[in-house]
Amino acid sequence: MGEINLLDMYPQIKRDTKSRKLEMTPNRIRTAKKFGWEFFDKKGVCYNGYTYDGRWIPIVKRLIEHYNLKQGDKIFDVGAGKGYLVYDLLNFGLDAYGIDISQYAINCSPPEIRWRLKEGNAKDLHMYKDKQFDLVISITTIHNLEEEDCRKAVKEIQRVGKHAFITVDSYRNEEEKQRILEWNITAETIKSDKEWIQLFKEEGYTGDFWWFVP
Repeated sequence: MGEINLLDMYPQIKRDTKSRKLEMTPNRIRTAKKFGWEFFDKKGVCYNGYTYDGRWIPIVKRLIEHYNLKQGDKIFDVGAGKGYLVYDLLNFGLDAYGIDISQYAINCSPPEIRWRLKEGNAKDLHMYKDKQFDLVISITTIHNLEEEDCRKAVKEIQRVGKHAFITVDSYRNEEEKQRILEWNITAETIKSDKEWIQLFKEEGYTGDFWWFVP
């Protein structure tokens, strides 16, 4: 199990967390947690419109290098959204699949990869075999579950993957804690880095991990 930033090449955005906090009405939160059109594509809710722009390509290169991935290796994206990471993984010769709770997002995925995406919840991957995938990725997804289900998701990711990389909302000091609380709109489980590491250990997770801090 290792703390490693494999998202260092992802575009960095300066986020105005205080303004977001002021705009975070109960109705906006309820709407975002449906993970439908409003969450992904309505301005002023969450993503403000999520379209393919190649942002995952450098991340794919990092994953290939770090995990020594070879063409044909099976990769599984838990929380795949519109499938853009799966799309880029495929373009690098990897046999990629994904799961997401949002059927809306799956319906917006590139048509040629849509069959590779399934609607489902990270806490229950019973349809997949033990160690079925060479690498399982879950980026800013499992913290959207209540802690009990979040723990189930960690166990499932561990079970179906030979290697794994998880990124969750977290904080390492009081300033980061304030920012994550101001920014959060869908996360149900927010912990410090030390608390997350303890959770991972308790659930037998041996993969890699990193933190999202706005």
